[in-house]
Amino acid sequence: MIVKKVYAVYYSATGTTQKIASFIAENVAKKLNVECEKYNYSLPKRREKVLEFEENDLVVCGTPTYAGRVPNIMLPYLKNNIKGNGALAIPVVLFGNRNFDDALIELRNIMEDNGFHTIAGAGFVGEHAFSYTLGANRPDEKDMQVALDFVEKIVEKIRTVENIPSEPIKVRGNEPIRPYYTPRDRHEHAIDILKVKPKVNLSKCTDCKICAHVCPMGSIDFNDVSKYVGICTKCGACIKKCPEKCRYYDDEGYLYHQHELEEQFERRAEPEIFYM
Repeated sequence: MIVKKVYAVYYSATGTTQKIASFIAENVAKKLNVECEKYNYSLPKRREKVLEFEENDLVVCGTPTYAGRVPNIMLPYLKNNIKGNGALAIPVVLFGNRNFDDALIELRNIMEDNGFHTIAGAGFVGEHAFSYTLGANRPDEKDMQVALDFVEKIVEKIRTVENIPSEPIKVRGNEPIRPYYTPRDRHEHAIDILKVKPKVNLSKCTDCKICAHVCPMGSIDFNDVSKYVGICTKCGACIKKCPEKCRYYDDEGYLYHQHELEEQFERRAEPEIFYM
């Protein structure tokens, strides 16, 4: 297989997906001695562009896992605005130390449907959007070593395999894709957190407006950052990037789910890689 340029294309609200997708793309490009370009479609304006690739391109496409799937709010962009035209691809998902469930196989299928040939795939751990303790500070040094080993395997296959595989890369996941994961309380009743939004401690807020700038949905009012003008996906960007740590949740159902995740999945989950 011939690769003339490598791309990292990703949605990354808090930076964990960006870290892994960029690292993989940069190091594959370095070892192949080709150019690397990055495209971050996290902010609304960046999702207006159509990305067209071509044969001999390699695209590392990264997304976080939301409720065991590709974030539903990003599906229209992924399905309609990223065109493979025969390019090679590596789908990569980040998950918050619980499980990536069907996110990776879903992303793989989207890329195949978009005209890419998937040759590898991976699920890596990032700090959970709801927590500072679940997957804290990940991806860490150990994760990055796994990513580097993954790069070596990718490069070896590119150099030694002449023909593009006719079948998609095999990854873990269910087909048909399962519904989005539903949190439940101790009585097995579903917890609805779809409309829950972070609140603001105005006594700590300096009105720096970082939260409004980083919101992937453009949902925080620039004139009053305690108000919302659109939906909240609970991606964690406004909370984790606030220098004063003044954003918080007080919804009972959300907090129950957060604490349950932290208690049930405190063990260290490990990355999973898949290659030809």
